[in-house]
Amino acid sequence: MLKRLPILCATLLALAACSHDNGNSTAQSAAPAASDTTSTTTAAVASSPTPATTSPAPATAASTAPVASGTTASQPTPPPAAPFVDNGKWVEGKNYFLIEPAQPTSHPGKIEVTEVFSYACPACNAFHTTADRIAKSLPSNAVMNYLPAAFRPDENWPLYQRAFYAAQALGVVDKTQDAMFDATWKTGELATYDLSAGKPKPHGAWPTIDDMAKFYAKYGVDPKEFVAVANSFTVNTKMKRADDLVKAYGVEGTPTMIVNGKYRFGPSTTGGYAQTIELTQWLVAKEAAGK
Repeated sequence: MLKRLPILCATLLALAACSHDNGNSTAQSAAPAASDTTSTTTAAVASSPTPATTSPAPATAASTAPVASGTTASQPTPPPAAPFVDNGKWVEGKNYFLIEPAQPTSHPGKIEVTEVFSYACPACNAFHTTADRIAKSLPSNAVMNYLPAAFRPDENWPLYQRAFYAAQALGVVDKTQDAMFDATWKTGELATYDLSAGKPKPHGAWPTIDDMAKFYAKYGVDPKEFVAVANSFTVNTKMKRADDLVKAYGVEGTPTMIVNGKYRFGPSTTGGYAQTIELTQWLVAKEAAGK
């Protein structure tokens, strides 16, 4: 049973990840190059992090095939595919980890790149502009997905997961991905944390699905329709399948990157944000080359 602890996972000068808390916290982080780190503007991310352990963990098979778990990045002019060159820089078991068994993907004919994230995760907030850069860097043979995690119910993550899938079903998630981070960590409109105090708000002050509906109304969504879709069987099913897939990937913290259902890594294993972009590109080339 998940032991709920009101721990703020954040970034402080060095990159950290929001961890899957099983009642024990393991402190591991790697400092990215200062020029790569996206600074946050809230006091919440000035607290000490509870980073994820990023050593490889055996993954259990998902009970279902993955849904199209995120948005397809807008790529009007995709960059050319890079040739695969193995110069020994990236080491399996150190910089990236095999997912065993490999998980099925949802875009036949495309190499699938997925960010496992939560809008409520401060480390994901710091990383999300890098995720945007990854999406823009992908060649035409690859596609970007976003898979919302919900393993921190003590920090209201299931609500943000539900909002993501409702927005996806209503066709607005492409427009709102970055704005949701701003509403959670910059303006505080949808914050579960008291951004001035750097700690969780009382449970009764947490944002609700109705608050999410008001936010998405700015993007042309009828609030009543948003709430109905958010509570629908379809969204409930997607949430369950997302939880299964997060477990099957062996994800222990966010943000985590997945390439083609086979490889798992993140900034703390690559050495920084820029290196995460580079490793993503390298693994996409590796998959394209059939290596």
